Amino acid sequence: MRWAGDRSRRRWRSYLALAGLGAIAIFTLLASSSAAEQSAVLTGEAAFGDWQTDSPGVRRKITVDDLPPPFATESAVNFPEIVARPDGAMPKVPPGFAVDEFASSLDRPRLVRAAPNGDLFIAESTAGQIRVLRAADGAAKAERVEVFATRLNLPFGIAFWPPGPDPQFIYVANTDSVVRFPYRNGDLRARGPAQTVVNIPGGGFLRGGGHWTRDVIFSRDGSKMFVSVGSGSNDAERLARRQLPDAIQYDQLHGFGAAWGAEEKRANVLQCNADGTGLHIFATGLRNCVGMTIAPANGELWCSTNERDDLGDNLPPDYLTSVKEGGFYGWPWYYIGGNEDPHHRDERPDLKSKVVVPDVLIQAHSASLEMTFYEAGQFPLEYRGDAFAAEHGSWNRSRRTGYKIIRVIIRDGKPTGEYEDFMTGFVTPDGNVWARPVGVAVARDGSLIVTEDAHGTVWRIAYRGTNAPAK
Repeated sequence: MRWAGDRSRRRWRSYLALAGLGAIAIFTLLASSSAAEQSAVLTGEAAFGDWQTDSPGVRRKITVDDLPPPFATESAVNFPEIVARPDGAMPKVPPGFAVDEFASSLDRPRLVRAAPNGDLFIAESTAGQIRVLRAADGAAKAERVEVFATRLNLPFGIAFWPPGPDPQFIYVANTDSVVRFPYRNGDLRARGPAQTVVNIPGGGFLRGGGHWTRDVIFSRDGSKMFVSVGSGSNDAERLARRQLPDAIQYDQLHGFGAAWGAEEKRANVLQCNADGTGLHIFATGLRNCVGMTIAPANGELWCSTNERDDLGDNLPPDYLTSVKEGGFYGWPWYYIGGNEDPHHRDERPDLKSKVVVPDVLIQAHSASLEMTFYEAGQFPLEYRGDAFAAEHGSWNRSRRTGYKIIRVIIRDGKPTGEYEDFMTGFVTPDGNVWARPVGVAVARDGSLIVTEDAHGTVWRIAYRGTNAPAK
């Protein structure tokens, strides 16, 4: 009996062990299934969601084949109502990350760039000034907030020259010029008045001249300066038609698809030397390249672009893309490759095969603004080399989209076409908006800095998970 009892006990232990293994297997399978569901990429119609389907970790991939025909839906006018931040509301980020309110009460902060010494320079465009924030590495709040320069003309882009640890100048892109200030690491105020480097096409919706933001950035060696200039209109509505032979001759002088008249040198990226000499068109047909950056893997210029309105809810996508020298990106005659804009039917058939397809397509009307690549060591290794971009949010879409920070997936230095929600939660359950992201930059300590212009807040996102990389 004793032997039989021992045998029975051993048998039951075996059964329990097997049951435990089975339970573990089932749990693992369910967890894997759950993880697979969370990481599944939304494609086709599913990729054209709205803010109600946004959440950290949600991935989308939009391709040229997914695009609906023009006017598949009516063109909506759906401006958001900006409301106060709800009590206790905080942005949502992936597990392991934490958000802190780094600074508040700024005057509509826009683009942000980090200086080599860790200071954060922010354009307060409508106030005509540049703000600088200082904090110790790892600090959750800015310790000093100063005004670096004033009396600027809708400043937006900020760049340090030469690139590297010891810049000698800070360049600022006004709406009609690029200026610079002598600079040494640690300066909290400009050493003198602005020095004009080069004049560029100016204006803006605020002053009746179309897109007003201008970004500025340098090549890795500092020898070339890039300046983005948005279009003066939505879709070149006032552009006088030009006969094809004249257009071809114009293209030979200015680049494929370069516009003329009021749009001359607009909807382009311009290039010149650091002293402003040699200004010329680098790439054409970029309706509003708002934010530029240099890819760390290969030194390519990238930009975050707003596409045109009035073609329907899901057309055409905004995009993030590498910018090829001499490349033509479609505006105003085509969009996302050789898709002809119905407002410009048969005007430039010679350009159809020359349109560059952008690398990463974003939901239409997201208003994609500043972008940056992540090369720091604070976030998990899987984030290294990916890009982040700020989506300011839609108005020309019946189902609201944007109002978030996205992560663009890069593998082996090349974009996969996928992007992932990273920071969301700025839209209330009833569809109102309490924050509109504009700027995104990587701080010296590896955290991510985000500006929003609805209430003048600066957020800091840090990784605090159990597998955080060693500093």
